[in-house]
Amino acid sequence: MKKTLFLFIALVISIQFIPTTKTNPPVDEKLNLNTKSEVLKVLKKSCYNCHSNETKWPIYSNIAPFSWFVISNVKNGRKALNFSQWEDIPSDIKIKRLQRAIKTTNNDLMPPAGYLKIHDYAILSEEDKKIISEWFKLELKKF
Repeated sequence: MKKTLFLFIALVISIQFIPTTKTNPPVDEKLNLNTKSEVLKVLKKSCYNCHSNETKWPIYSNIAPFSWFVISNVKNGRKALNFSQWEDIPSDIKIKRLQRAIKTTNNDLMPPAGYLKIHDYAILSEEDKKIISEWFKLELKKF
């Protein structure tokens, strides 16, 4: 039993030395989403940690294996939709992302339930959903 506990502790300590890279690339205001303040307020509260270059890295993002999960989620979130690169997203992809954003927010798939368990401030109220859904739809009409 003591040997197993020692090995477990040694493993937990050793994985802390596996390098990870947390990034927040510079935000270019020419590419950044620029919209009404009420929309930005909701997006920054509930979406920007994973869908922008303005991630606020929580303390547990420094501790493996949690760091691996958080970094992966942010990387995938930015790849799916990055509001810091909004003006640089090709129109055909932007249309798909906006359609997907409407579905995922209205069906409570975004923000993910696991994220909300730790970050309850990011829960979208019905009013929040209405604000961003209407904005997503207005953006779609531009195409």
